[in-house]
Amino acid sequence: MKQIEKISENNNYTAANIGNLSKLMDYSMIHPKNKKEVFGKVFLKDATGATGTEISFQELPPQTDLSYFHIHNENEETYIVLKGSGDFQVDEDCFPITEGSVIRVAPQGKRSLRNSSDQPMVYMVIQSKKDSLNQYSSEDGERVEYKAKWDK
Repeated sequence: MKQIEKISENNNYTAANIGNLSKLMDYSMIHPKNKKEVFGKVFLKDATGATGTEISFQELPPQTDLSYFHIHNENEETYIVLKGSGDFQVDEDCFPITEGSVIRVAPQGKRSLRNSSDQPMVYMVIQSKKDSLNQYSSEDGERVEYKAKWDK
């Protein structure tokens, strides 16, 4: 099983590298619910020490589906399709997705997806607690004076 590479770490950050996205199938994990080995999925919360999000990357082989629908108790998910195409279903709504599609699903939305193409589908999922984002983007940011190390 491939391991996530830790690039650098300090009190204020953790940097990791999962490698080339075309090599996601090198990762495997034991699914915590059904105890089966899953290939092509990597979670980043523990590797980065994240406290407010879980981010995962997954490759779905051609002509396959996720094989299950699921919901969450507290967390919404945002799916971002990085490569490939297929279909996404939330509850009774099913719609086409392709590279660049972004889908946010509320915790109770029954969701799944399929890759209907002849190429691998690669997507990222960002999971965070519903209604927890009080400030964001420029509202939460503040510019500071600091010297860039790459300007040596």
